[in-house]
Amino acid sequence: MTPRRKILVYRLGSLGDTIVALPCFHKIAEVFPDADRILLTNIPVSTKAAPLQAILGDSGLIGSYVSYPVGTRSLTELWKLSRTIRSLQVDTLVYLMPARGRMNVIRDKYFFRVSGIPRIIGLPATHDLQNNRVDPKTGIEERECERLARTLFELGPINLESTAAWNLMLTEREIHRGQQLIASVEAPLIAINMGGKAAQKDWGIERWLLLLKQLGASFGDHALLVVGAAEDAERALLVGQAWPNTVIDACGRLSPRESAAALRPARLFIGHDSGPLHLASITGVPCIGLFGDFNKPAKWHPYGPGHQVIHNMDGVTAISVDKVLNAATQLLSSSGRERASQTPSTCRQL
Repeated sequence: MTPRRKILVYRLGSLGDTIVALPCFHKIAEVFPDADRILLTNIPVSTKAAPLQAILGDSGLIGSYVSYPVGTRSLTELWKLSRTIRSLQVDTLVYLMPARGRMNVIRDKYFFRVSGIPRIIGLPATHDLQNNRVDPKTGIEERECERLARTLFELGPINLESTAAWNLMLTEREIHRGQQLIASVEAPLIAINMGGKAAQKDWGIERWLLLLKQLGASFGDHALLVVGAAEDAERALLVGQAWPNTVIDACGRLSPRESAAALRPARLFIGHDSGPLHLASITGVPCIGLFGDFNKPAKWHPYGPGHQVIHNMDGVTAISVDKVLNAATQLLSSSGRERASQTPSTCRQL
């Protein structure tokens, strides 16, 4: 029997980084459908699993994982990693990395060559591929998903407009777990996430309390779904007191993929620049994204129509509650009309 071809995909990053690369993972699976697709990724010290694994899960896009502590400078650890890669007998590497600068790209190239990989696809050898293009008229950067798609030109075009490109391919168990959490709530849902790893992305608890109080005055017939990590539960409990209807705290209770299933029925999502925002956007939920001076627009804005991004380079705390409230009111009004007229075939699939 001829052994299966082995493809190594190199991608580091967080939940949001994984979601913006999802169309690329679908393309790799399309081009190498019968190959053993292995993901080389980072594993944070504080967790037991790589963030990419939490998003890709049992989707079938990746078959197995090799992880290592990112940023290691230990020659011993790097040699061990190189030996591990060589033992896999990989014939092709798909390089799917965030922008790292020319010297890092050269270093990575030689590391994988020494590790016995003869072919590398997606290595950003030019300045154009290493950087997000900037619109000369507006100064707006292209989204990261667009840059990543350009780097894989050797595999053919990637249609970012296709809903299939953003399909998480959730399992029945994941869908059941997500739906089970919200099953007892008959009211329509509004979802939020207040977490984020960086203080620069934090809108502030006082603003969230004021927003929910004012939003609840008009849309208090909705239930509030709060998604996030376990450490976000304390904040969820606090802001939930400002909401006049049922509050569902999903923080730490669902995996990211299960959270996607729970988010799907929501009429609106409001969140900081973080993974849950991207997760909600690919489920087809209209989103309001709050961005400050941590990144320039629009590199990390959610992709696709129907979303409103409020990006203030004076800092996320410079965004007024009234501006978010107005955007939420507009999207809730329009999403109600659109969802009433939608057929199942037009809904974005998970």
